[in-house]
Amino acid sequence: MAETNSEAKWYVAHTYSGYENKVKVDLEKTIENRGLEDRIFEVSVPVQSTVELKNGVETVVDRKIFPGYVLVKMIMDDETWYVVRNTRGVTGFVGPGSKPVPLSDEEVAKLGSHDQEVTFNFAEGDTVVVTQGAWKDTVGVIRTINTGKRSVTIAVEMFGRETPVELSFAEVKQL
Repeated sequence: MAETNSEAKWYVAHTYSGYENKVKVDLEKTIENRGLEDRIFEVSVPVQSTVELKNGVETVVDRKIFPGYVLVKMIMDDETWYVVRNTRGVTGFVGPGSKPVPLSDEEVAKLGSHDQEVTFNFAEGDTVVVTQGAWKDTVGVIRTINTGKRSVTIAVEMFGRETPVELSFAEVKQL
C-alpha cells in the first residue's frame, strides 16, 4: 500500500460552481462502492477559515479557496479517470485537452494548511477588563489562552469564590 500511495498525485477536477461539496460527497461514495480506496486516496475542497465580526459577534466562516474546483489524490488510470470524470457535477480535469496534469510538489506544498495567524497583546497572568457582553466592565486574571478558538479563560470573583469565564479575544482588553 505504501508503494502505491507514493505513486499517487494530486489532480484538479473542475466542477459547477457551488457543487464542490456535493461532488466531494458523491465521489467518496462512488470510491467506497467500487472499492477504489487503493487508487483514489483523498478528495478535498480547499477552504480557508476567516473570522468575520458583525455587530460585535465573531463568527468563523470557511471560504473556498478555489471555487469551482475539487482536488483529488489518486493514481491516474483509465478507471479512476472515468470515475472522477463521470461524477455528477464534474465538468472535467484541469489540463490541456482531456489529459489531466498533476499538481507539482511545490503547488501541493502551497496548498498545505494555512492556519490563521492570531495575534494578541496579553499573556497568562495578565489582568484584563471585559469590554462587552454580560461580563462588561468585569476585571479578571487570564488563566488560559486558546489560540485555536481565539478565546481566553479569565478568573472572576463571584459569590466570594473564583469562577472561570471563557471570552473571545475581542471581548477583553489589557488593563
